[in-house]
Amino acid sequence: MLAKRIIPCLDIKEGRVVKGVKFLGLRDAGNPVEVAKVYDQQQADELVFLDITASVEHRKTLVALVEDIAKNIFMPFTVGGGIRDTADIRDLLNAGAEKVSVNTQAVKFPDLIEEAAAKFGSQCIVLAVDAKRVGARSCAWEVYINGGRTPTGLDTIEWVRKATALGAGEVLLTSMDYDGTKDGYDLELTRSVCDAVHVPVIASGGAGSLEHFYEVFAKTGADAALAASIFHYQEYTVRQVKEYLRDKGVPVRL
Repeated sequence: MLAKRIIPCLDIKEGRVVKGVKFLGLRDAGNPVEVAKVYDQQQADELVFLDITASVEHRKTLVALVEDIAKNIFMPFTVGGGIRDTADIRDLLNAGAEKVSVNTQAVKFPDLIEEAAAKFGSQCIVLAVDAKRVGARSCAWEVYINGGRTPTGLDTIEWVRKATALGAGEVLLTSMDYDGTKDGYDLELTRSVCDAVHVPVIASGGAGSLEHFYEVFAKTGADAALAASIFHYQEYTVRQVKEYLRDKGVPVRL
């Protein structure tokens, strides 16, 4: 079995790391470069940088900030937010990103995925999906764009199947219902997406304890688990999560 990845996430607004609950009530969590350096020292497997207001503000991702972070870390680095075309993707890869994540623009123009995968390779293209359950007891989830502000009417399972068929090489799946709650990952949503696609899936939204990381790996096919709050506010370190998982028999890189 391949080693499971633990991935901190930097949600960026106005050049600062922020974190909220269910995409609301954002709190400051530090300087992006300094926070990234801490996670590099903690031996995180990867880092995700999401410029969460770029799309809704109709601007590009902060390339200079991406460059600054890339110069200070030695782990793989995924960047998303405000990507409109393959030129933007090229700029971010040149700035030091190993992968880019696409969400809003990919929903509006799915051909972007196919074109980007052809130019840069599927391994560079991560499909970011912000999913919200439709009805309290439903087994369906709707895709949202513009930083979780805009419902699309798209069914999450249908969308991830289409996007990966077009060439997306990985899915970054965020449960809007669980985001920032620390109640654990949405296991049903994660399992459903993992069952629907044949590419790696990163589970995101809801990590609040060491047990939550174990559950998402033990009960779904997730290849990686992303978290923000518990790392930013120093409730746990990446190293602590990995040691716990290792002791539970989950393969991780230490």
